Amino acid sequence: MTTGAAHRQNGNAQWLGAGLVVLAALCWSTAGYFVTGSLRGSGLQPLGLAFWRVLCAFLALFVVLVAFRRDLLRITRRNLLWAAGMGVLAVGVFQVLWILSIVTNGASLATVVQSNAPIIVALLARVFWREPLTWRKWVALLLAFVGTALVAQISATGNLQLTPVGLLIALGSAFAYAGITLFTKKLTDNGVNAWTILVYSFGFAALALLPLQLGQPPLSLTGWQPLAFFAGLVLITTIAGYALYSLSLRHLQASIAAILALVEVPFAAAFAFVFLGERMNAIQIAGALAVLAGVLLIAMDRAPRPAVERPAIEAT
Repeated sequence: MTTGAAHRQNGNAQWLGAGLVVLAALCWSTAGYFVTGSLRGSGLQPLGLAFWRVLCAFLALFVVLVAFRRDLLRITRRNLLWAAGMGVLAVGVFQVLWILSIVTNGASLATVVQSNAPIIVALLARVFWREPLTWRKWVALLLAFVGTALVAQISATGNLQLTPVGLLIALGSAFAYAGITLFTKKLTDNGVNAWTILVYSFGFAALALLPLQLGQPPLSLTGWQPLAFFAGLVLITTIAGYALYSLSLRHLQASIAAILALVEVPFAAAFAFVFLGERMNAIQIAGALAVLAGVLLIAMDRAPRPAVERPAIEAT
């Protein structure tokens, strides 16, 4: 393969990975809508909803893989340990903190504060995989940080405000979310299929959250609306979102994927405005646009074009 063809193939892979991340972010941006509807119609507390969300996602994936791709349930012991770490330390913790953040802060603010996760991913990816910290990444991270600060400001002109407790919960979810990206990248680099990663990580997350269900009310979905909200949370927000993101990491660096996922911010704000009546003020909208600008900047990044070797001039 010529250097030009290899460069085009690499560019196509990057565009495919970027498209997968945007689709994943679109799925994740529905979380506020589905979480709010599920909590209203199920009688559950956030901790209970987090458990039933990952448990049902695990059961759905397990049944499908047993029926159609049983080979994807095979995993080495080493990768099983990584999947267990991802399920317990990242997915399980993230589900609880993310749902608490939506309930405490509102869907749009929770999403924007979580945009600090790429900073964590970029720095740790530099340590573990030697991913370069280019100027585009630094500027994108700066825009994400400034955008988060603007959105988190307390103002009486909007109906959303961020308390110190809410900020700590949201930042905690950002750390857990960063862990999801790093664990997924590690398993992907080890050759583990995206569906294998999901079924085991959701299974271990459910096991981690199971002891915390003592005293929690049982899942009770009466009527088609609560059932539809919960089904959307499991199938669209959880399974589809994580599957698309896991697939994207086969084509992108972990830091770039995490930064591109910030496009979830304007998506979530739009969903929250249309369906939940959440209103951001002008400064908070400017913050969301700053985050989006960082996403667009990193999306325009390109791998350096390989130098074309020139034929040597024969001596005369």
